[in-house]
Amino acid sequence: MNLKNISLIVTNWFSKPWYPFAISAYPVVALLSANVGQIQNSAGMRSLLVSILFGGILYTLVWLFLRQVHKAALLTSLWLVLFFSFGHLYIAIDEKYPDVSYTSWLGAVWVVLFVAALFWVVRSKFTFAAAASPFNTIALALLVMAVGQIMLESEPRGVNALGADHAPVKDDLVVPQNPPDVYYIILDSYAREDFLKSVYGYDNSEFIAALEDRGFYVGACSQSNYVRTEISLASSLNMMYLPELDDEFKPESTARRTLWNSLKHSAVRHNFEIMGYETVNFATGFAWNELEDADHFITPPPFTSGFTEFEGLFLRTTLAKYAQDWGWVDPDAVMGQSFRDRFNNVFDSMDEVANMDGPQFSYIHLISPHPPFVFDAEGNPNYPPDFWNEQREYPYDDYQRGYLGQLTYLNTKVLDAVDTILAESETPPIIVIQGDHGAWMQPKDRRMWIFNAYYLPGYEDELYPTITPVNTFRLIFNAYFGGDYEMLEDVSYFSPVPNLYDFSEMPNNCGK
Repeated sequence: MNLKNISLIVTNWFSKPWYPFAISAYPVVALLSANVGQIQNSAGMRSLLVSILFGGILYTLVWLFLRQVHKAALLTSLWLVLFFSFGHLYIAIDEKYPDVSYTSWLGAVWVVLFVAALFWVVRSKFTFAAAASPFNTIALALLVMAVGQIMLESEPRGVNALGADHAPVKDDLVVPQNPPDVYYIILDSYAREDFLKSVYGYDNSEFIAALEDRGFYVGACSQSNYVRTEISLASSLNMMYLPELDDEFKPESTARRTLWNSLKHSAVRHNFEIMGYETVNFATGFAWNELEDADHFITPPPFTSGFTEFEGLFLRTTLAKYAQDWGWVDPDAVMGQSFRDRFNNVFDSMDEVANMDGPQFSYIHLISPHPPFVFDAEGNPNYPPDFWNEQREYPYDDYQRGYLGQLTYLNTKVLDAVDTILAESETPPIIVIQGDHGAWMQPKDRRMWIFNAYYLPGYEDELYPTITPVNTFRLIFNAYFGGDYEMLEDVSYFSPVPNLYDFSEMPNNCGK
């Protein structure tokens, strides 16, 4: 086939009015692109199919009414743009004018625009055939750019790959005769005992004592090295402070691709897998923190709500958000159930994990006591919006109430899990239970105060009250696997959003 024939085929193809289908697909793909790394791409597949089907049905109905394919394509596209843009404008207005009641009049404006588009297209003398080629080109270009962004940010990496240039891996670690299973359990936003007592008036000593009775050491003055989950865990799992870990982590940078890669393909994971450990990981709902290529990636059964969080987010960005306002669907209830499903999945699977043929490195991140607050103190379901205001922000008292209820229930589940692990382990395991950062809405220094507990049989004397997560696995590899890592100075750094790498040192004044 020569170039002339190819050109004719392309020209003919672009003269057909298929752009409504591309316009139907674009909002879903664009939303996936905007949240790339935050959610798995598969989460949007059902929305994508439904959106294209919706566009196709609308296109067919309009054509049956007009009997002119090019006019039908244009009117369908105008209506689709109005439908898919409504929620974005709604959210933008709500953020800028939170105290203005605009739901009814904004809906009325959109009805007027729908009718205006209908009258303009129907009464126009033009056939709009000439619009097909440019509209096809524009719609396809937008779609290709969004898909390209997703593919660029979702680049797969090989087994034992490393996400950061200077990850301190060691390929000469020594595997003991009876290697222990290793459990690294992150309790997101779990604060230190003295914080809970002095700020929230909550006595957590019973939980601390229960862990100590089981052989745990709890760092009474531990702080996180960083103030946000992504940078905190990237440092912990790579045993280094971020500026030395990769050249991308500069104060002026806001990029996260290397950061997320360093979480998924960390020095800690590399070291264990090189020693023959299998990696176990659980779904969290945040793609950047899920090791979907782990030996055992454990996800809950299909959500009992039958509706995903991405679908709820997509719903809120379209005219279909009125379905939520009218009570036909409730994305917030869906979100709460999804978080409960993932939470329960971890604890329901603990016996299975503890009985796996070892050795294994289990990296378990629980989004708790971090919001959304989906459990009360007895484990009954909470409705997440009960703890935020109309702008989906947490008033201080409601945050504290939800946080403490969820923490109380979490404590009981953690102790049950610890008992299961200890009972089912032939070789005494290594267990680290750690907060990645402290509670929200606090002064900078208090946001670093974290719960930090270690079960390291035979090496309790290596631990100390101010140990920080950056030294956690340096100590473990040295003690159990013949490593020669230098223990680093324990330092905490605060950084703002979006400049995650613009660090300022926060002193540890615990006990002073």
